[in-house]
Amino acid sequence: MTSALAAPDSVSFLTTTATTFALIFLAEIGDKTQLVCMTLAARHRGWPVFLGASLAFLLLNVLAVAFGAALAQWLPANVMILIVAGLFALFGIQSLRASGDDEEEDENAEPKSGSSILITTFMLIFVAELGDKTQIAVASLAGTAPPIPVWVGGTLALVLSAGLGVVAGRKLLARVPLRLLNKISGIFFLSLAVLALTRLQW
Repeated sequence: MTSALAAPDSVSFLTTTATTFALIFLAEIGDKTQLVCMTLAARHRGWPVFLGASLAFLLLNVLAVAFGAALAQWLPANVMILIVAGLFALFGIQSLRASGDDEEEDENAEPKSGSSILITTFMLIFVAELGDKTQIAVASLAGTAPPIPVWVGGTLALVLSAGLGVVAGRKLLARVPLRLLNKISGIFFLSLAVLALTRLQW
């Protein structure tokens, strides 16, 4: 009797989770955060990138479900845009500088630690996604449906999207020289910085 009564709730939970997952996953395919994961994974180890992105998405969706669309209003829009643009520009310049190092320096350079890569990925994803369309979508869904399945579906979709980006980035590393990847990464991040600045509201 108890299981029979619980069945509708289970069905509702799974339906909401699946619906949220489908909406968020489709919205995230080819989005800038997936491309950021791919770019970082092409230059660094994959697991720290994946874990950093996953932690960022976990926290972002907790905030979205807990505080709703008002989350994006914590800081003025222009402040958020400048922070995002600054971070992208910083990593773009670092990538271009790395592409200018000669091969001997590249071979002797110490690889970044896993924690450093994780923190870098977390910062980029967290700031870039704060108030972005997928987070606002999760917040909106949580306002009209039970929040826990919305959080589960949205987080699974974003984590899977990040994982696909990491896999694509690692495959790219096997085919493209690291110095060229650094140049591509630099141009990509600087382009994102410029794109962010175009959203400034005067």
